Amino acid sequence: MNGTAPTLTILTLFLCGCGDSPAAPSIASSNTSVPTKPWLLDVATQTGVDFVWQSGHNTEFLMPEIVGGGVALFDYDADGDLDVYFVQGGDLATSWTDPRSNTARNALYRNNGDWTFTDVTDITQAGDSRYGMGIAVGDTDGDGDPDLYITNVGRNTMLRNDNGVFTDITDESGTGDSGWGASAAFFDADLDGDLDLYTTNYLNWTPTTEITCFSSLGGEDYCSPRNYLSPAKDVFYRNRGDGTFDNATVDAGFDAANGTGLGVVVTDWNADGHPDIFVANDGMADLLWMANGDGTWTESGMQRGCALDDEGIAKAGMGVDSTDIDNDGDMDLIVCNLTGESDSIFRNDGDYFVDITGRTGVRASTRHATRFGIGLVDVNNDGLLDLYEANGAVTRESATAGDDPYAQQNALLAGTPNGRFTPVSPRGGTADAITLTSRGAAFGDLDGDGGLDIVVINRDEPASVYRNIVPSRGNWVRIEVLDSTGRPAIGATVHGQLGERTIMRPVRRAYSYMASNEPTVHIGLGDETELDQFVVRWPDGTQSKPMKLSPNRVWTIRHALGNEEATATAL
Repeated sequence: MNGTAPTLTILTLFLCGCGDSPAAPSIASSNTSVPTKPWLLDVATQTGVDFVWQSGHNTEFLMPEIVGGGVALFDYDADGDLDVYFVQGGDLATSWTDPRSNTARNALYRNNGDWTFTDVTDITQAGDSRYGMGIAVGDTDGDGDPDLYITNVGRNTMLRNDNGVFTDITDESGTGDSGWGASAAFFDADLDGDLDLYTTNYLNWTPTTEITCFSSLGGEDYCSPRNYLSPAKDVFYRNRGDGTFDNATVDAGFDAANGTGLGVVVTDWNADGHPDIFVANDGMADLLWMANGDGTWTESGMQRGCALDDEGIAKAGMGVDSTDIDNDGDMDLIVCNLTGESDSIFRNDGDYFVDITGRTGVRASTRHATRFGIGLVDVNNDGLLDLYEANGAVTRESATAGDDPYAQQNALLAGTPNGRFTPVSPRGGTADAITLTSRGAAFGDLDGDGGLDIVVINRDEPASVYRNIVPSRGNWVRIEVLDSTGRPAIGATVHGQLGERTIMRPVRRAYSYMASNEPTVHIGLGDETELDQFVVRWPDGTQSKPMKLSPNRVWTIRHALGNEEATATAL
């Protein structure tokens, strides 16, 4: 505890919120995994990626130390491959009082195209020394270069990208919210052609208001967010059209509710042409902001059935994703939660959501760990969505825990034709039974071979760079969906016929946990040799002409008011 802080002593409760149960249930026998060869190989050491997210924990238990941090996959230098940006923590007390004296900083690694990476933080001026949490990526000023928005404990940071060199424009852009930021998302809220920004806040917290909590296992430990009784309001920034922003939180209606926001995802759940926003809250009812079509939003989570689980419980929401899980033409939701709580899968039934977690096999398979980073992605290219989760506890799980009492094994579940998910063995898809305290996870094809790779942030341990090594992966197509200016068309959806199934996938960056992901749409084809009847539905309501995509190519389609043509590159 800070010596000037008021001291409250609280026994940490494990009923809900971001605090783990000391005894986790086992995985049900009905979901027993089928042994396979490893799907993923951690190649971080060989690649030159040596980033470690530093919690700064010493003797005090400061809540931000157990929550961060984030990671982004994006092409900062327009050379055609994905680079990696890591958000750093460091010394929280130092960063709070004087960020410039915090020796830890964010890091940017350039992809050399041969499974090696070079730290280019200095030459790109991409470092930020504030105590970091998450990141959003988007071209905010329309110059063709992806810019960065970094959420921190304290003032957030906006970095403008000018031909691969970054400049801190936080003050001039008007985006320096000073709360405890978590996940953030760029999206075109008002359909005017530029990117607006929604950023979540977790708690109203400072080092001087920290409290002391104790584990039921004995000794001091991190608190549940419910111990603080200080949920925060999120912030919404409207782009003026030149890369500067107005704080439009109140005008847009986002001041009507607060929460303990950790995850955020944006999509159009009611297909009315306007983007809606889902916020995963930790230990509180989740928020669903439905667009009214006039530049305002109304919180509708309870009315639409996705604020609580099917037992009426507010879970410890962390990571979140949204895509068409059941191939019925609308966007569903998944939220990952705490040890002892399963994930929540909400099926979109038009006017409301239905919790179908139990019938997917996910309930029994996920509740053994605390999940943060999450992605519904097709890892083995069989045409079915798989589920990857980056895991790590937030309170000690046993009195006899090892050097890292919060470490857990990540999880990988394979999608099946009957809509259920089955754990991949070995667990987590890796040959070694690695246990780490993992947080943010980002998804993208790092080597352009048609297989999705994964980068994971680990607390006080080197980040993991998981190369996709699935034996005999299926066919695939990857689609770069661009707006009329050549930027990723965030909010568009792609549709196509895969055998007897109709596939729908969103163009998105902001999902998972405190992460930004590759916006290229990846669709596994399995044994199919084409994606038929392919169309893009653009955010403005127009649709491209139907076309047929051949496999194992990267396709590019650019919005041209119905006259789109697709070009492909064979690998």
